[in-house]
Amino acid sequence: MTGVYLFDLASQQARYLGVRQATIASNVANANTPDYKARDVVPFSQVMAGVGADVGLAMTSSAHATAGEALIPTKPVNGRDAWDALITTSSVSLEQEMLKAGEVARDHTLNMGITKAFDRMLKAAVRGS
Repeated sequence: MTGVYLFDLASQQARYLGVRQATIASNVANANTPDYKARDVVPFSQVMAGVGADVGLAMTSSAHATAGEALIPTKPVNGRDAWDALITTSSVSLEQEMLKAGEVARDHTLNMGITKAFDRMLKAAVRGS
């Protein structure tokens, strides 16, 4: 019989969501920075499968803050994917970044709900035996 590692999986997804939120925040903060290239993290399923492990977050200065987990790869966002009507040399689309932030919030809420339900189920199983 194999163990159920739901808490470990939920913890890994929480770290992933934290890195994705930090990446989104960095994109929003640099929306007006000339020639800034927006970034996003690869989907969680690819992180778990180990796909894209050769693509990592690059720091151009030692003074830059890290996103927390350098093991979660990021990918550049193409300028042609942006929705902005503003004339800027940045590839950041604030509308898309806000949609991504909403996805992260929704995924975090789901993650916490599943973790709480699993915790209650385990406690009930221990009390019942």
